[in-house]
Amino acid sequence: MRILIAFALLLSPLLPTSAQGWKVGVAKVSITPEGPLWMAGFAARTHASEGKLHDIWAKALALQDAEGKQAVLITTDLLGFPKAISDEIRRQIEAKFKLSKAQIILNSSHTHSGPVLGAALPDIYPIDAAEQKKIDAYSTRLTEQIVTLTGNAFKALQPAKIESKNGVTRFQVNRRNNDAATLERLTEITGPGDAAVPVLKVTDANGKMLAVAFGYACHPTVLDGYNWSGDYPGYAQIELEKLYPGTTALFFQGAGADQNPLPRHTVPLAIQYGKTLAAAVERVLSEDMTPLAPKLQTAYTEVNLSLTTAPTRAQLAAMVEKTTSYQQKWAKRMIEKIDKGDTFITSYPFPLQVWKLGDQAIMTLGGELVVDYAINLKKIFGQETFVMGYSNDVMTYIPSTTILREGGYEGEVAAIVYGLPATWASDVEIEILNAMVQLAKQAGVTKPESRLIKN
Repeated sequence: MRILIAFALLLSPLLPTSAQGWKVGVAKVSITPEGPLWMAGFAARTHASEGKLHDIWAKALALQDAEGKQAVLITTDLLGFPKAISDEIRRQIEAKFKLSKAQIILNSSHTHSGPVLGAALPDIYPIDAAEQKKIDAYSTRLTEQIVTLTGNAFKALQPAKIESKNGVTRFQVNRRNNDAATLERLTEITGPGDAAVPVLKVTDANGKMLAVAFGYACHPTVLDGYNWSGDYPGYAQIELEKLYPGTTALFFQGAGADQNPLPRHTVPLAIQYGKTLAAAVERVLSEDMTPLAPKLQTAYTEVNLSLTTAPTRAQLAAMVEKTTSYQQKWAKRMIEKIDKGDTFITSYPFPLQVWKLGDQAIMTLGGELVVDYAINLKKIFGQETFVMGYSNDVMTYIPSTTILREGGYEGEVAAIVYGLPATWASDVEIEILNAMVQLAKQAGVTKPESRLIKN
C-alpha cells in the first residue's frame, strides 16, 4: 500500500486537477462622471450632460490558463479609447501586472451616451478651455480606475470553467444600403451584416455562473440625448445581471461601424434592443456550449496603414470658404499646422490582436470597423470566430476597399471627423487581412481546411 501511495504521489503533478484548469476573476467599477461633462459621439449636441438613465461601467475579466499564462478582457461603456489614453492604460497595466499588449484587450461598446475622452474628435465638439480641463481630469481618473480594476480582477482569480458559442439576433441594419427615413416602408433590408452574438460563459467550481461576456456588431446610437447610458448594450447587461443574480455581464462591440439599430431615438427602443440581445444570450446559455481547454495563446502587432496625400494649403483655404461646422474647423486647424511648419502623418500604427482560448479564436481590431472585416475573417477562419472592433485604439473608421471606392461618411468624411489629415489608402483592407493571417499563425489559430488536413 505504501508503494502504491508513493507511486501515486510521484505521478500526481501529471494528473489533471482543478488547479490546472482555468482560473478566472471578474471585477467592475462605475465610470459615470460625477458632474456635467461633455458627451461623446454626436456633433449636434450643444451643451454638457444633464443626468443619467443608468450608470456606465468598466468591467474586467481576468484569465489564467493551466500553465499560468494570464490575460485580461476589459470592456467599457465608452465611445472609444484614443491612442494616447489606451497606450497609457496598457503601459501602467504592463508595469504593475507584467502583461504585454498581446495580453490586454481594451474594448469600447461605442455608446454615444458616454463622456468625451482626452483630445478625441477635437473638431466636432464646441468645447472651451474650462470644459477641456474637466475632460482631461476625467480621463486621468478613468485611467487610474481601469488599472485598479485590472488588479481587482486578478485578485479575484478562482478555479473556473469557460465555454463558448455563437448566438444570433437581427436588429442591426446596414445604414449604407437602407434609408432610415423610409425604413417603415421597406419590405427588404439589404446590404451586408453580422447577426452573430458571440458568448463566453464562465462558471465557478460549483457550476455557478460568474460572468458572461457577449458581443454584437451594431452602433449603440439609439439614444442621442443628454443622459449617461450604455445605450442598448447597457440595457442588455442590466437585463442579464437581473436574469442571473451574482453574474457580471460584459459587452464587447463587434464590427458594427456601418450597422445601425433601426428605428431609434427613444429610450423604450433602447430597452427593447437590450432585452432582445439579452434574450439571444440567454438562449445560448441554456443550450450546450463548447468547453474550452485551459490553454491561452495571445499575439499582437501594429501594422502601419498608409494614408492618401493630405490636401494642400490652397485646397484647405477653399474648404474654409465653402464649408461650415467641424469641416471648416478641421480645415483651419490643418492650415495652422502647415503655417507652423508641422508635417502631416502619412501612415498610422493600426492595432491587431488574436487570442486563442482552447480552440476558440478571438480577433480584435482597432478603429470603427465595418462589417466586411468580420465577414471576411470568418470566411478565412470559420464562422465560430469571435471578431471585435473598437479595441485598443479608436482612431477613425476602418472601411473596406469597396467602401473606400464608394466614399461617403465611412469612407471619406470620417477621417475629418476624427481629425486625420487624409483618408486611408486603397490597400488598407488587404494590409489588415494579410497581417491578421500572419498574426493568427503566431497564436496557433488555424484555418478550417488546415484542421481538416490534420485530421
